[in-house]
Amino acid sequence: MANDKTSSSKLDQMVADSHQHRDERNKGYREKAMGMYPWVCGRCSREFTRANARELTVHHRDHNHSNNPEDGSNWELLCLYCHDNEHSRMLDHQASGDRNLGEKKITGATQNPFADLANLLNKKENE
Repeated sequence: MANDKTSSSKLDQMVADSHQHRDERNKGYREKAMGMYPWVCGRCSREFTRANARELTVHHRDHNHSNNPEDGSNWELLCLYCHDNEHSRMLDHQASGDRNLGEKKITGATQNPFADLANLLNKKENE
């Protein structure tokens, strides 16, 4: 029993440390992004002030939270709602089996409505 308690305590400490490191990392790029960009949501164009700036988030365009170039080229400011929507769209893409989020794929039509037209016309002529 003591071993389980020790193991649980270590796990709790690891999780707490992980959250602290994440918060420190987020604070660094958030402050930079908030200083670089106007306080406007990049999707819905909602404007923010100091009173509601906590509702403005930094979105990583490539969805890689470790990719934080100094020029801010991987960041955009999004309100909480648009940020949640963006990540939901990413999860939908992944669930559908589409892993190429950043690449635009050009796909052909999945159905050809005229595929059997020649046969239908020939059949009608022969009647």
